[in-house]
Amino acid sequence: MNHEDANSSPSVAEPAGYPPGVWVEPAGQARVGVLWLHGLDMAPQRVAPLLRSLKLPALVALPAGPVVRAGGGRAWWPVDDAARDVRLRHGPADLHDSHPVGREPARRVVHEAAAALRARLPGRPLLVAGFSQGAMLALDCVLQAPHLEVDALALWAASRLAFSEWVPALHRLHGVPVQLLHGHRDDNLGFAAGQALRDALADAQARVRWLAFDGGHEIPLQAWVGLRATVRELAQR
Repeated sequence: MNHEDANSSPSVAEPAGYPPGVWVEPAGQARVGVLWLHGLDMAPQRVAPLLRSLKLPALVALPAGPVVRAGGGRAWWPVDDAARDVRLRHGPADLHDSHPVGREPARRVVHEAAAALRARLPGRPLLVAGFSQGAMLALDCVLQAPHLEVDALALWAASRLAFSEWVPALHRLHGVPVQLLHGHRDDNLGFAAGQALRDALADAQARVRWLAFDGGHEIPLQAWVGLRATVRELAQR
């Protein structure tokens, strides 16, 4: 999976009734619910074939971010592309406590998708996974009221986006399996940003599985392999 597009692309708030997300049916019986949150300028329908190829014993929901971008991609909250381009020209960054505005509609989308998953799979474990913007949104939903209850997380190329807001609820991650993955050569969110998030979650006594890979702002094969392993572990519960 390629890194998120670093070029300027206008963000426009999508009107109510924007296209729904995508569902990937399980291979066999669904024993786990998976909520997969895309990154900036991605779209659920482009990721669904990869998830389908994993043949997971899971029902997967891929909601679409509520902000439309040029080229058909989506975002979870509005992005100032000019400011982002300036940031990228200065090299990889840590979005620690950047507190982007407009996250509330994104959290509503995630909660609605989680409720739909649980309605179809009552009593089954829920894994929330995401890449970059989607990974940070996953944590935002777990650590902001109303808190999203999860059984595991898979966070790829993430940062401590709203850390001062998250701190009071970090105890909720005690004992929760969290797969963290970050590229050494990430030119968007620096490797140190991933390490800082790893340390914060470990301090909260989450069951962190940390994987550093020799790549950039992308989703490598190791991420999908780790996701499949986590789903299979949850399926044994």
